[in-house]
Amino acid sequence: MDMESYESKELDAQEQLAREYALSEHQRYGAENGRPPKKKGPGFGLGILIGSASALLVVTVALVFGWYVMRSVESLADSVPKIPEKETEAKGTRGAVVDDAVAKKAGELADLIDQYYYEGVDKDALVEGIYAGMTEGLGDPYSAYFSAEEYASFNESTTGVYYGIGTVLTQDAQTKVVTILHVYPGTPAEEAGIRDGDVIAKVDDIAGDSMELSELTTHIKGQEGTTVHIEVIRQGEKDYLGFDVERRQIEVPTVEYQMLGGNVGLIRITEFSTATPEQFDHAIKDLQGQGMASMIVDLRDNPGGVLQSVCDMLDKILPEGLLVYTEDKYGGRSDYKSDASCMDIPMAVLINGNSASASEIFAGAIKDYGYGTLIGTTSFGKGIVQTIIPLDDGSAIKLTMAKYFTPKGNYIHEVGISPDIELEYEYLSETDEVYDPMHDNQVLKALEVLGAEGM
Repeated sequence: MDMESYESKELDAQEQLAREYALSEHQRYGAENGRPPKKKGPGFGLGILIGSASALLVVTVALVFGWYVMRSVESLADSVPKIPEKETEAKGTRGAVVDDAVAKKAGELADLIDQYYYEGVDKDALVEGIYAGMTEGLGDPYSAYFSAEEYASFNESTTGVYYGIGTVLTQDAQTKVVTILHVYPGTPAEEAGIRDGDVIAKVDDIAGDSMELSELTTHIKGQEGTTVHIEVIRQGEKDYLGFDVERRQIEVPTVEYQMLGGNVGLIRITEFSTATPEQFDHAIKDLQGQGMASMIVDLRDNPGGVLQSVCDMLDKILPEGLLVYTEDKYGGRSDYKSDASCMDIPMAVLINGNSASASEIFAGAIKDYGYGTLIGTTSFGKGIVQTIIPLDDGSAIKLTMAKYFTPKGNYIHEVGISPDIELEYEYLSETDEVYDPMHDNQVLKALEVLGAEGM
């Protein structure tokens, strides 16, 4: 998104919760329930918006739901499990789908559409709809069919890397006006002079309010080294401002951090992409260089991500042992373990009802090992794992293939993880222009638990 990166998540979380915060160039959807309606927070090394609930609630619930379903993946299928000899059920499903009566009825429906539908028909779209309907028939919001184009976009989002200009966009659902919420530091957009709050008037010759944001971002993204012309409306300026911006590879920040008083490091993880472990490692090393003696990990509003990424991060923190395990319907079990190296450091982890999937794997392991204190409200409760299976034509299917369990064997699906300290979120200032963690009651409670209250 420029939404260039149609950036999104891999694990989903919360069809019911309309959390919509549209990150763009990538474009992320998720309402920051329980977060302060503030602007970007100062002092974070990687500078992602922390607050901004009010500004972000401009995309419809339908899009939010779609985003969550599309991003519900925890493991990309480089290792799809082999199906055991028991294939009776699978053969039965295949037989039902390719049955002559089904084919006959599908043909009749196609004839009726050709004869009576009031507009021309995109036959390829109808066929894709048939494929998508098979996964919809499962009644599982986390399983989905991806067309070749959707799968390519999905792969881009899960890596956290794309070719664009480095902005976060949002769109007003009624007016279609697209606003730049944030410009990432060190990106082509920042170098060109584009600023937070600019309204996109044109992308090359395309009016900024002429299409859906997801489509507009396809025109902002492009081949590395090419240029896109962006015209913006800026408050205080009478005329449009034009910028020729070179597209470059952008790595989306998923980790933001800062040092609080008392040598407490605050690390917020917005999602678990394949790039997150490296960013997390950088944050820890930087904070340790500043003298970090204890750590707060903020997983609030984190919908999840790649299973292997969260395991790699837990491996850095926890001692040797089991991190999480999965079980499929055949009884097959896969264990994810950490080695003996670990961080011996006091820790608090912040969670809320929007912390889901990979976030719950992180929180569950910390809780089971007694390595930190969970503070906040009960997490979302997604205890199942999806795998992407690519198909020969470039499309793919995402299927829920297993349940996962915390190290102590807890199955948290539709239950969630209860915090050690139950505390509803409250922002303690009405005057701050930007989010200040020292006015966040859950951060303050974490500082108290870590013995750094008021520092």
